[in-house]
Parts: sequence; C-alpha cells; structure tokens
Amino acid sequence: MRVLTLLLISGALLSAQNVTVIQNGIIHTVTKGTFQGSVVIRDGKITDVGEKVMTPPGAKIVDATGKHVMPGIIDAHTHIALDSINEMSLSVTSMVDMEDVVAPEQPSIYRALAGGVTTANTMHGSANSIGGQNVVFKMRWGQNADGLIFKQAPPSLKMALGENVKRSGNPSGFQMPGVGQQNLRYPGTRMGVEDVIREAYTRARAYQQEWKDYEARKARGETALPPRRDLQIEPLVEVLEGKRRVHAHCYRADEILMLMRVFDDFGIKNVTWQHVLEGYKVAKEMAARGDGASTFSDWWAYKVEAGAAIPYKAAIMQAKGVNVSINSDDAGGAELMRRLNTEAAKIMKYGGVSEDQALAMITINPARQLGIDKFVGSIEAGKDADIVIYDKNPLSIYSKVEKVFIDGKPYFDRDNDMTERPKKEAQKKGLLDKEKDSEKRNAPQMRRPS
Repeated sequence: MRVLTLLLISGALLSAQNVTVIQNGIIHTVTKGTFQGSVVIRDGKITDVGEKVMTPPGAKIVDATGKHVMPGIIDAHTHIALDSINEMSLSVTSMVDMEDVVAPEQPSIYRALAGGVTTANTMHGSANSIGGQNVVFKMRWGQNADGLIFKQAPPSLKMALGENVKRSGNPSGFQMPGVGQQNLRYPGTRMGVEDVIREAYTRARAYQQEWKDYEARKARGETALPPRRDLQIEPLVEVLEGKRRVHAHCYRADEILMLMRVFDDFGIKNVTWQHVLEGYKVAKEMAARGDGASTFSDWWAYKVEAGAAIPYKAAIMQAKGVNVSINSDDAGGAELMRRLNTEAAKIMKYGGVSEDQALAMITINPARQLGIDKFVGSIEAGKDADIVIYDKNPLSIYSKVEKVFIDGKPYFDRDNDMTERPKKEAQKKGLLDKEKDSEKRNAPQMRRPS
C-alpha cells in the first residue's frame, strides 16, 4: 500500500510538471466575458478557466494579481518573416507558396511577439490579380521555419484589385498603343483585372472537369491517361471546391461589388476582404455573402484609392453583420503589428464598440477569418494556451506586455528581456569588433613602388 501511495504521489507530481496556473488576473476571455480569476494550462492546452479553479500540487504558478490576461493577438494580414513577398512576372501566380520563403530568423517575429501577437497570416503581396498561397504561423521565436507554421490552419490564396495590380505591369498605370509596350504586363486597367480573374477561374473549372472525367473513366474500369498537372490552376480548383480560402486585397466599393459578382458566378465562398476601405458602402452585400473584412483602424488618403476611407468603417461593417478584424499589413519591422491592441482601441473611439468587441477584432474575429477559431482566439477550455499578460488594460495606450505564452510555453518575458539586454549588447559588440578585426587582417596591403 505504501509503495502504491508513493507511486500515485510521484505520478501526480510528474504530471504537474507540465501544468501552469495563471492566478488572480483580470481574465478577458473575449467570448465568455471578463472576470477576476485564473487559467490552468496543461500540456499546451487551456484545461480550465474561471473565478475559482483547482490548482494541481506542484504546478508552476504565475501571479497575475492586478494584471490583465487575454488571448494572444492574431494579425490576419501581414508580410513579415518572408524572404520575398511578390512574384510580379505574371498576373496569376497561384503556384507560388509563401511557406517556401518563411524566414524564422527575422527579428520582426520577436518584435511582434513582444507586442502580444501570437499568430499571423503572412501573405503574398498585392501585385497580382491572383497572387500566391499564404501561410499562417505562430510566433514561436527560436523555431525553424517548419516549427513556426500553424499546421491546422486551412490553406488560403491572395487576390488583389485596383492600382497595385494594374501598375505592377505598367508603372504609369495605363496602356497606350505604341507607347512603351515592350515591358507591359496585362492587365493595365481595372476591367482587365476582372478579365484575368474570370479567365483563370474558367480554366480552373475546365481543369476540374477534366479530372472528374478521368476519375469517372477509371471507376468504370476504362484505360485512361490522367490530365497533365497544372500547378498554377490546382490552387484555384481548391478555391472552387471550398478547400482553400480567399483573401482579396481591395479598396473601392465598385470593385468589391465586381469581384462579388465573379465569386457568385463561380460559387466561391469563405472570402475575407483585405483593406476594404470602402467596405462600409457595401457592408450589407458582404454580410449577405457571409464574408469577412480585415481592415485598418484609421488609415486614409495615403493614395487615390484610399480617398473615401473613414475611421468609422470597422464599426459600421460590424453593425451590418460583417465579421471584422483589424490588421497591420506590416512587412518589415512589425511597427504597427506590435500595437494592434491600441489599434483595436481606436474602434471604441470611432465606433462606440464595447471592450469585448474591440478585443474580438484582434483575437476571435481574425481567428474565424483564418479558420482557426477552434484552436485560438479566446480563452476557453480545450484551446491552445496562447495567452498574453498585460500590466494594465490591454486597450490602454499605457499598457505593456509582460509575458506571452504560445502552446503553454513562455516565449516572451519582459523582465527577462530587460535583464538580458546588457549581456546581449556586449555579445553583439564583441561580434562586431571581431568582424572588424577580421576585415583589417584580410584587407589587401598596399605595396610601395620599387
């Protein structure tokens, strides 16, 4: 009996080694209200959350008294941590995949992490009518490229409308017969963009039918050669079949309506409109399709297409039934990305939304747009333990991120970061000095003429 008791006790202590309890914090669950309580994390998952929870003996305790605990921030539109962003040689580049150019060593990952961002949708650029395949990843700083990727996220594709597309083939923005035609890439107009998109999905529909016919002949026992594979068209077939989501870069209401008609003609759903600065004009149509909108808080007039943007657009679209998220569109240093909490707070100012609604725009709403809301986006039992602890209300401009957990593991700790900085600065200086010494030793020596 004594041996059995000891085994049970040792087993309980061993299991508690993978348990962390965040205690006595102000918990912003986003979907289940806000209260003072605790969160239990076991093996990377949230197993319990509430005003009172059972704390297993031997669990690691994180004291969050007086602090604010919220789900990790999700950015539905970024271009960080990529070796390249745009493949501009063609207007349809659906065969390229951003997963192949993820750069895990880029410091933008750590900077975003320090701003409370735990997940991002890093996308192909907007130089193409139909761009490349996007990749969703977690900010697991220190992991390799494969270790960053959010494996459960459904695949998606980037599309784009407007100035970026038509000017990528011709910097002047228009085509004129006989003038500089040698370097032009079709399309050069907005109506040409629609033509390219329709033609591509028409080809995809024909390619889809070819494979259906081939599979039917095989099922009948007939001898048949498979169609020639087309890597450019295969992702578009996945879009037609609902297996791949679309993220469509857009600004103007007329173009949004145009692409809606194209999508309706081809039966394409699961669309998130990116930027969508005039989305407030067509919010009813977006809601009727069940589409999402990922936008900026208060950017406008930075180019002609953005002239009709207003800071009330996010709240207006939400009021009309559209699932709205706030994104950064960061590509380099994650400057806006690490302040998405205050970008969400602006929607309270401009639209009068509640705290939970504002936080939802950077957590559960983008999670739904990316198809990962079963795993992240709120503090609920069963979800990944992607959690951020702030010293003050996360919607305050004075708040700072203190700790960030991803899959239950601590990936950022402000106190540790500040403590380690002098040592890391000394290491950096030593490496730079060593490099300078090496350059001096290897520099060619000037000889005096004899």
